[in-house]
Amino acid sequence: MLLRDEVDSVPSVCHLRSAPWPSHMVIAKIRGAVAGPPQGRTILRQARACCAAIIAIRCICTFSLGRVPSPCFALRPPLAARTMPDVASTERPSVEGRLDRVGMSGIDVPIRAPGLRRGMVVLAKADAYVDLADPRAKGIHMSRLYRQLTERLPEADLSVPLLRCVLEGFLESHAGISRTAQIRLSFEVPVERGSLVSGLSGWRSYPVEVEAILDEGGLRVWLTLSVVYSSTCPCSAALARQLIRDRFLLDFEGRPDPSTAEVAAWLLRAESICATPHAQRSTATVRLQLDGSVESLDPIAFIDSAEEALQTPVQAHVRRADEQEFTLRSGQNHMFCEDAARRLQRTFEAADGVADFRLEVRHAESLHPHDIVCSASKSGRSEGSATP
Repeated sequence: MLLRDEVDSVPSVCHLRSAPWPSHMVIAKIRGAVAGPPQGRTILRQARACCAAIIAIRCICTFSLGRVPSPCFALRPPLAARTMPDVASTERPSVEGRLDRVGMSGIDVPIRAPGLRRGMVVLAKADAYVDLADPRAKGIHMSRLYRQLTERLPEADLSVPLLRCVLEGFLESHAGISRTAQIRLSFEVPVERGSLVSGLSGWRSYPVEVEAILDEGGLRVWLTLSVVYSSTCPCSAALARQLIRDRFLLDFEGRPDPSTAEVAAWLLRAESICATPHAQRSTATVRLQLDGSVESLDPIAFIDSAEEALQTPVQAHVRRADEQEFTLRSGQNHMFCEDAARRLQRTFEAADGVADFRLEVRHAESLHPHDIVCSASKSGRSEGSATP
């Protein structure tokens, strides 16, 4: 039991809703119980007095808030009534200097990618940055960037005007310390693709990246996309043809005039086609700088153009008739890495809305343990890879 002569108020405090005592009188009694003269007070009596104080404080908070708060919350004021320290605004850096880019990377944010079925939303990874132009500013306000992303991006289909709105929000929320804002969105676009001849369909997923920078020079926007295709080596195709010819001459040696039927039957024998060219899964990545006339950020039209130029994009739902058609396309489109790069270069040089581009073609060779890589650009000076 609690010692009645020390904290005789506790029974009434526990029923504060009906007790006539105001809270300041209860607190006064608690203080007297806990901070009284220590002479003759045992450790047990002190502990009991402290317990009584805690119980009384919780009762007071219950009377004020209408509920029992957590022990920590009961000892601090409501959030709205507090003034919290803002180090980024009030303190100065120990070493001053301007920073090119400060922000966050890999933020999960839902977006409405254009070109998809109505109402379809995909989850993107967002990078959000501003510069720190004021050398005396301690830091930026990360939560302000996050709020702009999560509040504005899901509102409408992804577009150039929407990106401008988000970036302007970045700068407005950092007025006086930032002059440049940047956003990068990485996501995958699901597209339903029809089979080559069978009339079936299947789903493909295309990685897409959108980047935008707003500064004193205006808004610049880039769209990066990747397509996967099959490439058949022209050199190995020629070598295979030579071996097949040699096998034909060997099998028909001494027979200068074989009939058409004999040759046709020979071609259907597995041992007759004694060599085949090697092919490999390949990837083309194209980074497009869009001009000022573009508002929509629909990547599917550009993806379609790239696949049409290459002719051998990988397939989803395939039956034997589709596979035979794919084999035919591969045989009619033998490509070195250089050939694929030039096809894409010609395609995007003629594309509307493209101010500049850089592309990279990568063939994951089945012959070699290394990849073959080729790059190109609209300006003719491709520096580095197509990805930023």
